[in-house]
Amino acid sequence: MKEEKHYGLFTAVSMIVGICVGSGIFFKADDILGATGGNVALGILVFCIGAFSIIFGSITLTQLANRTEKTGGVVAYFEEFISDKAASAFGWFQLFVYLPTIIVVVSWVSGIYTCMLLGLPNTLETQTLIGTGYMAFFFLLNYFSLRLGGYFQNLATIMKLIPLIAVAIVGIFWKEPAPIVPPELAVPVTNVGWGWLAALAPMAFSYDGWTIATNITHEVKNPKRTMPLALTIGPLVVLAIYLTYFSGLVSIAGPEYILAVGDEATTTIGISLLGERGGSIILSFVLIAILGVTNGVIMGILRLPQALAEKNMLPNSSKVKRIDPKSQLSPAAAQIAFVVSLLWMLLHYLSQKSGILGGGDVSEIAIVFSYMTYVILYLKVINMKKEGVITSSFFGSITPVFAIMGSAIILIGGIVSNPTYVPIFILFCFVVCFIGYKYYEKKVTA
Repeated sequence: MKEEKHYGLFTAVSMIVGICVGSGIFFKADDILGATGGNVALGILVFCIGAFSIIFGSITLTQLANRTEKTGGVVAYFEEFISDKAASAFGWFQLFVYLPTIIVVVSWVSGIYTCMLLGLPNTLETQTLIGTGYMAFFFLLNYFSLRLGGYFQNLATIMKLIPLIAVAIVGIFWKEPAPIVPPELAVPVTNVGWGWLAALAPMAFSYDGWTIATNITHEVKNPKRTMPLALTIGPLVVLAIYLTYFSGLVSIAGPEYILAVGDEATTTIGISLLGERGGSIILSFVLIAILGVTNGVIMGILRLPQALAEKNMLPNSSKVKRIDPKSQLSPAAAQIAFVVSLLWMLLHYLSQKSGILGGGDVSEIAIVFSYMTYVILYLKVINMKKEGVITSSFFGSITPVFAIMGSAIILIGGIVSNPTYVPIFILFCFVVCFIGYKYYEKKVTA
């Protein structure tokens, strides 16, 4: 049966914008500003570098999407153009590192904003406990009711744009002086030299998720024209939203105040805009937006073990791929995803408690590693150009080279952010991929 083509350019662009604009911009803006020493111009440059990496990376992957009938996004590209073993390796990384680390971090951040909203003790323990509760709730919600999970996702997508647009617009016309920085919290604006490259790690988190858009290539009308166009326009729209929000944030609160109070600058902006209750109103919108990201990533990870099991890429695949008729999901897959996420929540708590990652978190390093894996696909596109499969020099040579440059820049930024532990964690990601690779190799030769 021929797959119906029912998505146009607008839908493709909307999907990219909806995925990328999530939780990161709300709680990573102050991290980016901190890494640049309070230098707003460098912060803007960081956002532009992020857009650069996405635009050329996504256009390059589109060349693969247009040449395969398989679905499943990046995992399918590894399977089709590299090898089944490489697809298993990448799938294991997605399941056991990438997706769960994002889930636990956005769940934890939801806990932070809940503490701020309800006036609860803003300790790491309270944040983690609340975040774990949110995570468990959305696992249950999406397993037992696909419809409710989808409804919440739509609501959160709409609501997350409200504070971004509001701060951006008001910031243009804001004339009031910045809030006074408490002396005990003052963080001076400094010249960080090349240390600003550390801002690339939180930036990568803010833009992450763009590869998911390639999953709909087969359902897009005239994909060879539409997808490259969408994957150029989409990141530019995201860049415009991020730059206007970032500029509005700095205009209203000032870089010194943002450096001093971090995530709490959102509350101050709400009070400045809407009065005494304004902080709670803005925080409510931000919290729903971040919970929407938590819900969306959980929707994805619930299905991933089942998808890998259908390709015999997991132990006991026959059980994992078995679907429950009522939930329309695999109970075993859901259990795997939840247990792995709980384990990462514990590891995240320990990393934050010890401070070994500085101001970063486990998800940033996983995202940095994911950009490293994309380089394999970028190189494949270059090779396809040499073989004559791709005839366009722009799509076969220029875009993959720029995409590789973007991945390299993000890798450098990740290492600069924590030169001691980031390489160790990257090595850990390699080990996970190696296990997935060897498992499938053994499975095939058995």
